[in-house]
Amino acid sequence: MEGIGSEGGAAAAPLAQWRSNFARAFQYYLDRSTPHTVNRWLGTLVLAMIYILRVYYVQGFYVVSYGLGIYVLNLLIGFFSPKVDPELEALDGASLPTSGSDEFKPFVRRLPEFKFWYSITKAFVIAFIMTFISLLDVPVFWPILLCYWIVLFVLTMKRQILHMIKYKYVPFDIGKRRYTGKK
Repeated sequence: MEGIGSEGGAAAAPLAQWRSNFARAFQYYLDRSTPHTVNRWLGTLVLAMIYILRVYYVQGFYVVSYGLGIYVLNLLIGFFSPKVDPELEALDGASLPTSGSDEFKPFVRRLPEFKFWYSITKAFVIAFIMTFISLLDVPVFWPILLCYWIVLFVLTMKRQILHMIKYKYVPFDIGKRRYTGKK
């Protein structure tokens, strides 16, 4: 009875080893890319352009593109939102300042930049792969999807900007003072 099932385990061991080695190498290169923010975003931009060219070339997959747009919009909201939202969570000491006399606390994002980049890049790769599956090319009138996405974007960003104004936070580092050391 020892022979039953042992062949499946022997075949799975090299596969598991390869998967482990691949995951380790992938994580190594992902960790090495962390400080190269501009290069990472340029790579994602190139990937997005390849996806757009693919959709334009095949004249289809508008539902996949719409889903990708909704997902990216959701990630954008997480990127612009504070980790601790004063409207939703009880104030436990790690909140945004609401008045001029409050102590300054740095803006901490709900979705950090690296996870934002990684999620968007992964989404474009998955959407690109989906363009090779003809079953997912659902015939739709794409201008309606585009108009609906634009309306969603405008309403969502309006709400997010009003939230930023109400709680006086800026999710960008542009124009903020940086410590340069002793001169």
